[in-house]
Amino acid sequence: MDEEIRIDKWLWSVRMFKTRSQASEACRSGKIRIQDQVVKPSRVVNEADVVSIHSGPMTKTLKVVKTIGNRVGAKIAVTCYEDLTPQDEYDKLKIAHETNYEHRQRGLGRPTKRERRMIERLKKSKF
Repeated sequence: MDEEIRIDKWLWSVRMFKTRSQASEACRSGKIRIQDQVVKPSRVVNEADVVSIHSGPMTKTLKVVKTIGNRVGAKIAVTCYEDLTPQDEYDKLKIAHETNYEHRQRGLGRPTKRERRMIERLKKSKF
């Protein structure tokens, strides 16, 4: 495209963030980097830029293939970037999800107040 697209608008357009204001806030808080430099929301994104998005336990790395200014469907959004995120980053996310999950046998129902307090104590304790 000939027009210049801001990084916050591009991130929103390719569905990395639910709202543009969330994308702008992520830029302001230093969670978005282009070529290993922290960027402001007004930074212009170009094709072939490598964008790093730090969210939660993982850092997602994307290469800009196409700059778009309007939000598009998920199938089209995937064609606008190339995912360069290593597999070990996705493994970190999977481990984080598994450790925050308690398995309870079927049919036992909700935990009692005493059981809930014991679970909370276990979660707070350091191993």
